[in-house]
Amino acid sequence: MRTYLLIITLLCSSFFFSQKFLDPPKLDIEDLKLASYAKNASEPAEVLYKSYHYYITYGDLHLDVVSRVKIYKKDDAKKFLEEEIYTYMGKNNNVEKVTSLKINTYNLDNGKIATTTVDKNSKYQSKENKNYSVTKFAFENVKDGSVLEYKYSVVSPFLYVIPRVMVEDIVPIRYFEYVFDAPKHFGYNINYKGSLNPQKRDVSEKFLYGTDCRTYRFAYNDIAAYKDEKYVNNIDNYRTSIRAELNSTDFPLTSNGAYSTGMSGGFKSYGVSWDDIRKQLYEDENFGDELKRNNLVKEILPEDIKSIKDKKERAAAVLKFAQNKYKWDGDYTAFTDKGIKQLIATNSGNSAEINLMLVLLMRSAGLDAEPVLLSTIGRGLLTSYSPSIAMLNYVIVFIDFDGKPVLYDATSKMTTPSLIRPAALNYYGFVMTKTDAKQINIFCPEKSVTYLTVEAKLNPDGTFVGNFSDRDTMLYAMMNSESYNKDKDAYQKESYKERYKFPYTNIKTGATEKGDFETSFDFDSDSFVDGIGGKLVFNPLLFLYNKSHEFDQTEERRSPIELMTGYDKIKKVTITLPDGYAFENVPKSKKFRTEDNAIQYVYKVTQEGNKLTVETTTTVEDPVYPKEYYPAFKQIFDNITKMEGQVVTAVKK
Repeated sequence: MRTYLLIITLLCSSFFFSQKFLDPPKLDIEDLKLASYAKNASEPAEVLYKSYHYYITYGDLHLDVVSRVKIYKKDDAKKFLEEEIYTYMGKNNNVEKVTSLKINTYNLDNGKIATTTVDKNSKYQSKENKNYSVTKFAFENVKDGSVLEYKYSVVSPFLYVIPRVMVEDIVPIRYFEYVFDAPKHFGYNINYKGSLNPQKRDVSEKFLYGTDCRTYRFAYNDIAAYKDEKYVNNIDNYRTSIRAELNSTDFPLTSNGAYSTGMSGGFKSYGVSWDDIRKQLYEDENFGDELKRNNLVKEILPEDIKSIKDKKERAAAVLKFAQNKYKWDGDYTAFTDKGIKQLIATNSGNSAEINLMLVLLMRSAGLDAEPVLLSTIGRGLLTSYSPSIAMLNYVIVFIDFDGKPVLYDATSKMTTPSLIRPAALNYYGFVMTKTDAKQINIFCPEKSVTYLTVEAKLNPDGTFVGNFSDRDTMLYAMMNSESYNKDKDAYQKESYKERYKFPYTNIKTGATEKGDFETSFDFDSDSFVDGIGGKLVFNPLLFLYNKSHEFDQTEERRSPIELMTGYDKIKKVTITLPDGYAFENVPKSKKFRTEDNAIQYVYKVTQEGNKLTVETTTTVEDPVYPKEYYPAFKQIFDNITKMEGQVVTAVKK
């Protein structure tokens, strides 16, 4: 067996080091015969070959993609059965186009390779929004053991940002390559993120496509699966990826004095630092010019707001005014589309229009407000060492009150000073003033608190009647409120009807006067009690006890633990027994914590006659923890599950 494995390893290594860039191997019938992934039979699929080739010719960016995937377990590999190709639609008829697309499914048929080609009718294009179109397709005749292959090409007029390519995936990859070829007069930053190193690398100058080019070529083999993990906001932040972004151009002069490309010539820098990006923003008509429109907002704010003496109170009043007057259209962007003048006319705009307007309103109220540029969670993390204007897709507002920074966001009616939209809580942002760019932290400023409260009475027949309330503060209140307002029925179904199977009535949901978000209902149920030998046995937390938890990952943790906000979760259940009954086997109070108090848990039991109160408090201090904390989370929540699984007995005296 050892010799056999050594031979396999040598064969794989031989294949890799003999594999040429941009030279897909022929489909091997031996791959179709494979029944499972050799290193882990539980894997649903394996990427056999994947290649991304970007190159620039005649002023256009071209992309050729080849993908070949082995399906071991069709039902668990749904990600690979359907694909989407997004293309960007810019202004002035500048659009990306899919120029070719071939889709095949390969199966074994009597020992031979049988090919199923996807019919043109199975491929369709749809417009996702004003900026993107998507070409969708699904493979046909897919079985356990199939090999799925697609090839497509895209041509794009957009040379500034080359889309990020993810190297790692949720399944193992046998071979992966990335190639980017650009004429020498284009200077690109190659932003490489992640822990995976290419086994083969070629960064050099070559004569390609009739001109001198710089080529960047990276190849990998035998890439382990990078599985999705719970409590991660965007797993692609931690998988290895590659992205090229234009930092400069330098077009030479020809003998007659014209620039050889027909484009504006000489050396031009497009941003090699965050300060360069700041300059670009202030030179842009859809950002910097909009911040000059002070005259448009002079008469908008009421005098009673401008006259508030305390600056923090004045800023909070300006925020509330903007929240009530302007409605966000759902578009995340760092640049205005229709502009602030149109926002004033319609009271509706994108995130940049609303929050740049907020900057101007704050300034008209005598406050030193500045814009903060950031990337939302879905877009990915910003880093100080890899400046990118293309990553910026959100604007908020910054005011420094004697060294204490406060952030404002008027895109939601639920935001408060320093509590911004959840999608924008993405580690870092940059305050962009007219003179400098400064990195700041973007986290939820305070812990959120969840109060789960039950008042219940036990009847002699073993039924419980009572009232339940679920109240959230801070970020949790905002998130629940927005989910509820988006689809009330779906929110109640997911949050309560699917979670609590017992009968309840008189459900009420909504925001409180203090800005919290609360749901309450009455219940009457016989499902909480077991009758054993004339005694009534039940969990004193009734339906609030943890039967399990989600810190259940068995593989080594690879990503940080991202919780959006630190929190306190407080459960309080008070149970009153009927006359003539008493409690037996009452659980004892207990507490435990990590050494640094980062995670704490208290189980407190109080008894007064025939009334028993159990109150638990789970405290997690911070919104983000390094991956090394995962064992501590797992251990603490294992103990919580055991504590909350205890029962109590009610007996007739």
